[in-house]
Amino acid sequence: MTSTKRFSDRISTRRGFLLGTAAAGASLLPGVAFAQDALSDLLNAPTRGNWDDQFDTRGSSPRQVLSNTPIFSSATLQATQSAAYSYQQIAAGGGWPMVPEVGPLRIGIDNGAVPVLRQRLAIAGDLASNAGLSTAFDTYVQGAVKRFQARHGLPADGVVSTETYKAMNVPVELRLNQLMTNIQRLNEMVVKDLGQRFVMVNIPAASIEAVENGVVVQRHVAIVGKIDRQTPILESKITNLNLNPYWHAPASIVRKDIIPLMQKDPTYLERSDIHIYDGKGNEIPPQSIDWHSSEAEKYLFRQDPGKNNAMASVKINFPNPYAVYMHDTPQQSLFSELMRFESSGCVRVQNVRDLIVWLARDTPGWDRQRIEQVIAARDRQDVDLASPVPVYFTYISAWATDPTVPQFRDDIYHRDGAEQLAMGDLTTTAYAANQQNPYVRGDDGY
Repeated sequence: MTSTKRFSDRISTRRGFLLGTAAAGASLLPGVAFAQDALSDLLNAPTRGNWDDQFDTRGSSPRQVLSNTPIFSSATLQATQSAAYSYQQIAAGGGWPMVPEVGPLRIGIDNGAVPVLRQRLAIAGDLASNAGLSTAFDTYVQGAVKRFQARHGLPADGVVSTETYKAMNVPVELRLNQLMTNIQRLNEMVVKDLGQRFVMVNIPAASIEAVENGVVVQRHVAIVGKIDRQTPILESKITNLNLNPYWHAPASIVRKDIIPLMQKDPTYLERSDIHIYDGKGNEIPPQSIDWHSSEAEKYLFRQDPGKNNAMASVKINFPNPYAVYMHDTPQQSLFSELMRFESSGCVRVQNVRDLIVWLARDTPGWDRQRIEQVIAARDRQDVDLASPVPVYFTYISAWATDPTVPQFRDDIYHRDGAEQLAMGDLTTTAYAANQQNPYVRGDDGY
């Protein structure tokens, strides 16, 4: 047998196998019965090359989601408007299919749900339209899933599991409404003079942008308020930094957190380097307080600077009626969590020292070396910024810096008008309880 004949036989065998698996997948799942004919047309097309041809997966990459264009910019507003138009077209065409939740789908799996997954990814632009309808979860599907996950703020691991299924199975009409809602929010901001330099905290994304001359110069992962202790929407100016700060516990934290902790563990305050003071500055022994009453609420609770301090190395101050601020945290592992909604309203900043160096850049005597020296020495120092920097806490749950790459985040505080957009592990009870008092003064820092 010649080598040409053997190669031809291998092609025929592989074509038969793939057509057979496509037919099996179509029989298992309603809505993909056309997969066999579509795949057959693809395989038999005269322009189809040899089986060692590869689709170009470079267009399906998490890297393509990244951009240095600020969310608060005319360019983002225009790109989001264009993305909304594209989603109108998708909706007019019947939307995208629901992907059956058949368990985790990952590279190497052959499953009848994969053709539907391919359709879903192709319609949204994450997978090339000529990638076919095979039942095999190959590298092309994996790349497209990673891109989809990055657009939705999910870990881009290329595995379709619970959170990815949830995001994929939001109907296009809800995503379109989400885009339209956020276009209004963007429009309200981009008409303002935001400043040459500013900081933007995006609450649903739990992320921070430091913007200068229309470009994002730093990005930071953030931890923001719980659903029952929400981070507020605000506009202010960052005026002051506290290096190695004291932490003063607000009355709400004393009531909700410290008193219950002391009831369980009477050594909690001592282990946490927290001292109690009366109105005259006299220190009160914890043993003298009845922790099964509200007595403790009338005292001042102050935590010393150091490794246990709830704000760790720095507190970033800006005037606001909610008594919230931005700060460091000793619990750095929380920044790797998917749901970073753990604070009592304040904002914890990953790699915060990079941010404060940028904020203090125009303040004489406070370069990075000096800041690091003061923090390392555990010296208590205040830094008044020579040039206050505008800061905006906002709620943008859908946007696009590129019209082909719309991004979506969970509607964590239920402000976009549809329960399915708030997909995180949140309870209805917590949400309902929060309606009476959505903003809580101060932060527990933990």
